[in-house]
Amino acid sequence: QVQLVESGGGLVQPGGSLRLSCTASGSIFRIYAMGWYRQVPGKQRELVAHITSGGSTNYADSVKGRFTISRDNAKNTAYLQMNSLKPDDTAVYYCKVDAVYSGGWERRTYWGQGTQVTVSS
Repeated sequence: QVQLVESGGGLVQPGGSLRLSCTASGSIFRIYAMGWYRQVPGKQRELVAHITSGGSTNYADSVKGRFTISRDNAKNTAYLQMNSLKPDDTAVYYCKVDAVYSGGWERRTYWGQGTQVTVSS
């Protein structure tokens, strides 16, 4: 079993920055892809950024040039650096990890608890 713990959310003014972190723990055999999603009331959860085990990245058009995803494999941690934040970035941000647990055979998807990001002046 794998558990994800998120941190780094909060209140920030437009144009400001935040860095989110997501740390995976538990009986992990190997972590594959890691990503960040966000959701606001009344809207579908959307992909924000994604990073593979090889370091390839993908971003939503709305955040390209402003957000950067990275990972530290030694710490089983993914980060999302968010710059030039806008009010439309306000959402609950969720970490997603694809991993195989120790003793398992299948690649499974795990979700973090979510962290609130609010951009307001």
